[in-house]
Amino acid sequence: MILFDTTVLVYAVGAADHPLRSTCRRVVELVRDGTVRGTATVEVIQEFVHVRSRRHSRADAVSLARGYATGLGPLVRPEIDDLMEGLDLFRRSTALGCFDAILAVTARRRGWALASADAAFAKVRGLRHLDPTSPAFLDRARAVG
Repeated sequence: MILFDTTVLVYAVGAADHPLRSTCRRVVELVRDGTVRGTATVEVIQEFVHVRSRRHSRADAVSLARGYATGLGPLVRPEIDDLMEGLDLFRRSTALGCFDAILAVTARRRGWALASADAAFAKVRGLRHLDPTSPAFLDRARAVG
C-alpha cells in the first residue's frame, strides 16, 4: 500500500509543463485502474484543497478533492499511537513539520510506502519513501502495489 502525501496529488493536477505532472498523474491512474493500492488521510485531502484553492476556484479544488477522497478511499485515519510517535519524530527532526512527521509515522507503522516529492521523508528511519523525482518512481510504486 502507498500512502500519498499532498505533493503527489497537487502535481498530478498541476501545470501541464511541470516536470512532475506526468509521473504523479500516472501513479494516481495506476491506483484508479487497480494496478497499485493507494490511499491518503483526511488531512492530506484537506491540505490539497488549501493548496489548490490558492490558484484555482474553490469549486475546482473541492471537485478534485472529492475525486481523490473517493478514488483513494477508504482514507486512513491516523490513530493515537501514530500521533504520539509522530510528535516524537517531530521533536527530534528539524526537517519535518508536525503534519509530515505524523504522516510518515502513519505509513511506517503500517508497513506502507509513502509517496511524496518532499525529500525530507527519505531521512525517516524505517520509512519506504517513494520520490516522484526518481526515474524509478513508477516501477517502485508498481512493486509496492
